[in-house]
This record gives sequence, structure tokens and C-alpha cells, in this order.
Amino acid sequence: MTLTVRIFLAILFLDSLVVGAWNAISPASFYQYFPTVDLTPPFSKHYARDFGGATLAIALLLGIGVAMPRAHFVIPAALAYSTFSVPHFFYHLANLENATLGEAILLTTGNAAVALLGLVIVLLIVLRDRRAHHGGLRPSLITAGGRKP
Repeated sequence: MTLTVRIFLAILFLDSLVVGAWNAISPASFYQYFPTVDLTPPFSKHYARDFGGATLAIALLLGIGVAMPRAHFVIPAALAYSTFSVPHFFYHLANLENATLGEAILLTTGNAAVALLGLVIVLLIVLRDRRAHHGGLRPSLITAGGRKP
């Protein structure tokens, strides 16, 4: 289960790293070339850079969770991501009027997938640690392979 959590965290980490870095470094390029971003104008360099910096901060938390998949690292990282991604999904779901059918499908499925992934990570960590606790292992002693050292 820990490997699955690490893979899911890595997906969210890479997503946050790419989106955050691109926004922080080249916000106009992100606005112009990232799919569907230009559907909700106007462009603001200030907001784009701020969003990029905040997204990089979430990427940092996710990266720590990938490296050390203990509940006290993973749960805050996944919840921080979900705090952004769940409302982001609902915003786009309610604002599809400028999107083509293909863009609407891309926005809805892509945003739903990552929003759910953050919540699934939390659930998997809770289940993993509950199983370890009932099996006699303290969660802090679980290694990356899910076994006692």
C-alpha cells in the first residue's frame, strides 16, 4: 500500500512542480500555452506568480511525503493539495461555458482525477496505519516496503 501511496503522491508532486514552476517562472507563457487556462480571462501576472509560488509550496510538501511516506508527512501534504484541487474542480465544473466539448471533458476528468487522488491518499494512509496498528506494528516503524525494519 505504501508503494501505491508513493506513486499517487509522485503524480501530484510532478503536477504541482510543473504547474507551479511554469507559473512562477513564465506566467504569460503558462496562460498562453497551458490547455484551457485562457478560458477564464483576464490574465494577471501577479496572481499567476503568486499561484505558482503557492503551488510550489504544495509540491514541496508532496515531495517530502514521497520521500518519507509517514502519516504525519503524507496527510498534511495530501490535504493541502486537496484544499486547492477540490474547489478548483467545482469552479471549472460551474464555468464551462467558454469551453469546447473536448476542453470540458479534459477539464472535468483531469480536475476530478487529481482532486480525488489527494483524498484517496489520505484514506490509504489511514487504512495502512490502522492495519499496522491492529497487526501489532506502530505506524512509525513501517518502512517504505510496509514492513518492520
